[in-house]
Amino acid sequence: MANQSQRGFASMDENRQRDIAAKGGQSVPDEKRSFSQDRDLASEAGRKGGQSVPDEKRSFSQNRDLAAEAGRKGGQH
Repeated sequence: MANQSQRGFASMDENRQRDIAAKGGQSVPDEKRSFSQDRDLASEAGRKGGQSVPDEKRSFSQNRDLAAEAGRKGGQH
């Protein structure tokens, strides 16, 4: 790995990447976020995303406790 670049987003620490990505989402006011305005649109997008993953790779379908925990976290936010 001596030829691996030390430049660019992909070479950054994972936490730094997360911080930068979060700033992008925070820069859009709530009233302009389409999913915050249209729950049906958000639901449909999530459904499409889930359908694109094969059953054997869907962690929530394999682990009900993981799905329940994620749902609780979402509800708390």
